[in-house]
Amino acid sequence: MTLPLALTMGEPAGIGGELTLRAWLALRGIGPVFVALDDPARLAELAKLLGLDVSIEIVASAADAAAVFARALPVLPVALAIPARAGHPDPANAAATIASIDRAVALALAGEAGGIVTNPIQKSNLYDAGFAYPGHTEYLAAKAGDVPVAMLLACPQLRVVPVTIHLALRTAIATLSTDAIVATALLVAKGLQRDFGIARPRLALAGLNPHAGEAGSMGAEDAAIVAPAVAQLRERGIDAFGPLPPDTMFSPRAREGYDVAICMYHDQALIPLKTLDVDGGVNVTMGLPFVRTSPDHGTALDIAGKGLAHPGSLLAALRLADELATKRATGARTP
Repeated sequence: MTLPLALTMGEPAGIGGELTLRAWLALRGIGPVFVALDDPARLAELAKLLGLDVSIEIVASAADAAAVFARALPVLPVALAIPARAGHPDPANAAATIASIDRAVALALAGEAGGIVTNPIQKSNLYDAGFAYPGHTEYLAAKAGDVPVAMLLACPQLRVVPVTIHLALRTAIATLSTDAIVATALLVAKGLQRDFGIARPRLALAGLNPHAGEAGSMGAEDAAIVAPAVAQLRERGIDAFGPLPPDTMFSPRAREGYDVAICMYHDQALIPLKTLDVDGGVNVTMGLPFVRTSPDHGTALDIAGKGLAHPGSLLAALRLADELATKRATGARTP
């Protein structure tokens, strides 16, 4: 059995609390075991509001979660400054959101948690409180010692990694480089071996332009930037190929030929994944010294506190984190 997972609070005015409660209801009899780093009073009040039969039990350590999990949601307390109001983030509670993440990282680095799963944060609210990072991924990379990271999105049918992430399309194209593609692909290949147990990962690189540039008639970037990256990766022993036409590489038959699609910009990666499985997509941070997953959605302030939030992506994130932690711990490999 792997160590308990550490589940962060996320934005207390968002749907994270409800997802935590519903995840425990779904997993209490089967696992994986997790401990919530949250305000126990908030969770108890939310359970009462939503009519969810969830007992809350404060634990002294993550190790205590396993003994509690079948009967109650184990919580390591992180106190809010003021009561949360569904749909209305308050900068006063930003410190608690960050403290929850910090404690999860500390547990993982100390070997007390098998990995961390992060509920969605409201970045604009954290910015108002002085948070200096674009998001979870960059903050976790800094907490881990400024390690290079990549964002992998996964569902049962597809894994994708965008080389450029939260950039305007014009900026993404201007900043794309062969070096960036190679660095991302190398990090991802290593992560697929270590965490997903894939002995020889197959990397399909998407073209930037329609038809992967069509011999330069639709843009020179694929020949000048992407193709050299493929060549360099192959020289390093990576099973990489492309650039592939983005309009056909995500078809069912094409997906059978690779383990991950390396995409050139954010939407090129996320549109096919969310089309295939919007409720089951999981965000995985590659390159960290610990396992980190997250639901592939936001705080959904418009439905917070209304009992409408679907826990599918959080459940998938918890299950995948447990799977990755097990493979990382055992060194299991598959062809």
